[in-house]
Amino acid sequence: MILKKNDNVIIISGKDKGKKGKVLKVLRLINKVQIEGINLKNKHQKPRKEGEKGQTIQVNRPMAVSNVALFCSACSRGVRVRSKLVKDKKVRACHKCGQTL
Repeated sequence: MILKKNDNVIIISGKDKGKKGKVLKVLRLINKVQIEGINLKNKHQKPRKEGEKGQTIQVNRPMAVSNVALFCSACSRGVRVRSKLVKDKKVRACHKCGQTL
């Protein structure tokens, strides 16, 4: 999988299209990622103690990897990624400008 934790991504389809965020978690087995502040759902929580009220909290839900693209700060757009050798190490690079990501 191309995406890693703490990568900056842009949403390319869905209700949050055009928004940017940071990857919080990568779920490789189901090909999904959790992005900070994107794809929020309301979760209704029951009271846990006596006298406490129930509440609704917002939770980040996973999103399909196919709906996001890695964000290149030099191009300032979502880009495809290619691998490039730098000092005998493979690094991810922007397909358009060639800058390492």
